[in-house]
Amino acid sequence: MFSAHWRLCLTLSLLMGLGAGPARAYEEAAVVDGGTITGSVTFAGLEPPLKRFELRRSPDRAYCGALSDGSGYRLLREVAVDQEGGLKDVVVTIEGVAKGKPFASEETKLDANVCQFLPFVSVVRDRHPLTITNLDPVAHDLQVYERDQEHVFIIFHRPSLTRTGTTDRIKLTGARREMTMQCGMHPFMQAHGLAVDNPYYAVTGRDGTFAIGGVPPGTYRVTAWHPTLGEQQQEIVVPAKGTAAHRFTFHNK
Repeated sequence: MFSAHWRLCLTLSLLMGLGAGPARAYEEAAVVDGGTITGSVTFAGLEPPLKRFELRRSPDRAYCGALSDGSGYRLLREVAVDQEGGLKDVVVTIEGVAKGKPFASEETKLDANVCQFLPFVSVVRDRHPLTITNLDPVAHDLQVYERDQEHVFIIFHRPSLTRTGTTDRIKLTGARREMTMQCGMHPFMQAHGLAVDNPYYAVTGRDGTFAIGGVPPGTYRVTAWHPTLGEQQQEIVVPAKGTAAHRFTFHNK
């Protein structure tokens, strides 16, 4: 079960750090004449098909079947595109910002809701918790995997979401970059995360647009990351008190 899933998840999400050496800690400081990066992320070409999971192979078929296709299959949409081609669930980050606007200390929160993890894509931080809350009347367990550029690390596999209202908390174990989470009993329940080390990021919504404000003027590498489509990078110049616009386009692998 996991091997088929992993072929899709070699670019997943909840880990930190790209470089070989230790990253310098981000510093909060006043931003003078800050600018903004705006743009959109679109998808071109044929959308990949939805993944199909046969419900009879999983427990809680009646409850989880509330979101089925009506023919005994649960569907997982890994690439969400609107009518105009806007691509949802892309994490856009500005790399290498050493100091700038406040970096709010917020934990990432996910829900298990009608046998799906929501949101599908989120951002996480090293040494900051990720909390998952079960809203379902059925039990779920958690398989959590971290990944850096060369290795995969299994955090744990435990049946922690045993009933409605139960929670579990996860913390990254080191300088990882990506994470994936899957329910061992319901394989169509999947979630992804990308680690961030500064507050200059955005996650695209339904229309694929994004905006990142309060950016110190300068030249930056901007990365757009999607858990199954990969990532792209561009160099962008942010003018003082100005706006830099850019567009990313992804294609089906």
